[in-house]
Amino acid sequence: MGNFKFFLVGIIFGIILIKSEVVSWFRIQEMFRFQDFHMYGIIGLAILVGAISIQLIKRFNIKTIEGHYVSIPPKPMHIGVLIGGIIFGLGWALTGACPGPIFGLIGSGYYVYILVFISAVAGTWSYGLLKNKLPH
Repeated sequence: MGNFKFFLVGIIFGIILIKSEVVSWFRIQEMFRFQDFHMYGIIGLAILVGAISIQLIKRFNIKTIEGHYVSIPPKPMHIGVLIGGIIFGLGWALTGACPGPIFGLIGSGYYVYILVFISAVAGTWSYGLLKNKLPH
């Protein structure tokens, strides 16, 4: 029962992604072809909300539900981040879905995205296997 709230939030998030057309393959292709502002507006809004949220968490020392202070360690920029970002972007452009909406797409009946999900899991597994040999 403790994880039910996360399950419910995930379902609501999936519905929002579907209704806002964030998971639309056509919208994603329009974004990568610089033909429409829709996706850039949503991504920009997400960045703005995230930045404001992080500043509020830091300024007011907000605690988690369990009462622990939220700690956000700095993340240094290195070549691995650049390579990973390029791979992520290519996968997003080729499949028409980033990892979050995959579940919403499968739940909406686009069962071809099961292959994308399996590929994402295989990529994550491969990263775990090769992590020590990759630039960090």
